[in-house]
Amino acid sequence: MAEETQNQQDSATGDRPSGHACVQSYLGMLDNSPGVYRMLDAESRVLYVGKARNLKKRVSNYAKPTGHSPRIARMIRETASMMFLTTRTETEALLLEQNLIKQLKPRYNVLLRDDKSFPNILVAKDHAFPQIKKHRGAKKEKGSYYGPFASAGAVNRTLNQLQRVFLLRNCTDSTFESRTRPCLLYQIKRCSAPCVGYISAEDYAATVADAERFLEGKNTRIQAELGEQMQEASEAMEFERAAALRDRIRALTQVQSAQGINPRGVAEADVIALHMEGGQACVQVFFIRANQNWGNRDYYPRTGTDVDAAEVLEAFLGQFYDNKEPPRLILLSHGIEDDDLMVQALSEKAGRKVELSVPQRGEKAELVANAARNARESLARRMAETATQGKLLSGLADAFGLDGPPKRIEVYDNSHIQGTNAVGGMIVSGPEGFMKSQYRKFNIKGEDLTPGDDFGMMKEVLNRRFKRLLKEDPDRQGETWPDLLLIDGGAGQVSAVAEIMAELGVEDIAMVGVAKGVDRDAGKEEFYRHGENAFALKHNDPVLYFVQRLRDEAHRFAIGAHRQKRAKAIGATPLDDVPGVGATRKRALLSHFGSAKAVSRAGLSDLKAVDGISDSMAETIYGYFHEKG
Repeated sequence: MAEETQNQQDSATGDRPSGHACVQSYLGMLDNSPGVYRMLDAESRVLYVGKARNLKKRVSNYAKPTGHSPRIARMIRETASMMFLTTRTETEALLLEQNLIKQLKPRYNVLLRDDKSFPNILVAKDHAFPQIKKHRGAKKEKGSYYGPFASAGAVNRTLNQLQRVFLLRNCTDSTFESRTRPCLLYQIKRCSAPCVGYISAEDYAATVADAERFLEGKNTRIQAELGEQMQEASEAMEFERAAALRDRIRALTQVQSAQGINPRGVAEADVIALHMEGGQACVQVFFIRANQNWGNRDYYPRTGTDVDAAEVLEAFLGQFYDNKEPPRLILLSHGIEDDDLMVQALSEKAGRKVELSVPQRGEKAELVANAARNARESLARRMAETATQGKLLSGLADAFGLDGPPKRIEVYDNSHIQGTNAVGGMIVSGPEGFMKSQYRKFNIKGEDLTPGDDFGMMKEVLNRRFKRLLKEDPDRQGETWPDLLLIDGGAGQVSAVAEIMAELGVEDIAMVGVAKGVDRDAGKEEFYRHGENAFALKHNDPVLYFVQRLRDEAHRFAIGAHRQKRAKAIGATPLDDVPGVGATRKRALLSHFGSAKAVSRAGLSDLKAVDGISDSMAETIYGYFHEKG
């Protein structure tokens, strides 16, 4: 259990010490307990979060006037107060430190900025003919999970392989129940058509078991068994079955040949390699599961120019596995300082032993070398892209008269069809390109809006966006406040937005309207700033192309959100609002009556006759449709 102590000098007197003197003033209050410390500036913003085996000893190092790297020296100079959390063990301090870093995002810590969840493959077990599908998020559905995979693309490739070899279905249960004849996947030999009885439950279960063994890396045994079955079928003169088994063996052979990069001696591991250059870092993570390479992903943690590899990797490991289960083996390109502590923390999290290793020879070293090469090449590409992006942002600042290159651009657009299923979209771009984790969609809720009122929709979107910002970060200390707004529209739209921003008290944020211009042709865009004349950029100006890409991305995102909402609305029925009616009961009712309208008109006795609908549920459904109001 952590115990928090906040020791800060009284700011009301104006005599609060800072820098080394500030740190020195806390030493008498500390003991030798393990824990976590926070260094804060004069405005109580967290500068740094660190852990310590011995708080007093660790903090005393900061009180020394010399011997610090430029980054740490700068941090100490800015320190005006400190906070402390004591813990029972150093392992607990390590876990708490990483949680606080992810939550507070201190300026001087190494920070993992992209921490999305990874997809898995789920073999659902709640149906006589299990569905195989991609799954992301909490593992609440009944079934077997395999992963993690580095990306949706890696999952889709594996699902495609499983379809080719094992002919498993990937359709939803509702689609499965409604089929009366095989779908296209059966025709192209990607499914065994269990929906229309072309395969028995027992035979389908056997193929599911084979697929699961494939995902566990037992490919050779599967191929041998399929060969034996093909021989038996041939001897029994069941030539059609023998040919089907032959096709499956060929597909499995092709899959294995395509997976030639898979390791033989490493069954389960994460391979993590770091490359640093020019004050930037790239960490490559390769996922090895069941002796198969399940893809890789690159990360670009925020670092300083004087941070060493050990510190970057230790911070990365702590933050990366904060919400993920670590594998049994983690292969690293560099050693970390507190490897024994990290092993203990990860083992406690996993509930089993986790090993950290920096291999020097053999297949494991080759895996790390491959990951390190990928990290080096990825960082080189990113640095080139960042340099180009920096030039574009500088050009944007010059073109629009901004104080400097914007660090965060927000672009807004709306999408609807005659006012229906209206959605507002916001995309974000910055020095490193599109920041897709920051994209937001807004379901337009205003009931008093005239259908197709783009001004009204934009007003609602911006009100919701900036009211939330003002609530969450009124002092604008975080990184979520934009430097520039790009609005799809001309003078009228810009004036409306300026009025909204003035009402909210955030009119100091630069805002530009982008209109199609003459003949609505790309390349003839006109730009509007509030209170200024419209202007245009040269036809071949790179900044013009950059703005076009931003606008097109916002348009793409808004249209995608609108289509999702429209598709959901098309599939919706009045049954969705009946208490207690879920997917299974809804399917039973629609199958029995043919439509939701027929269900709403059905008598109580007819409802009770439906399989799976109890007397009490029938009364609930009948009451919902006949006793409203």
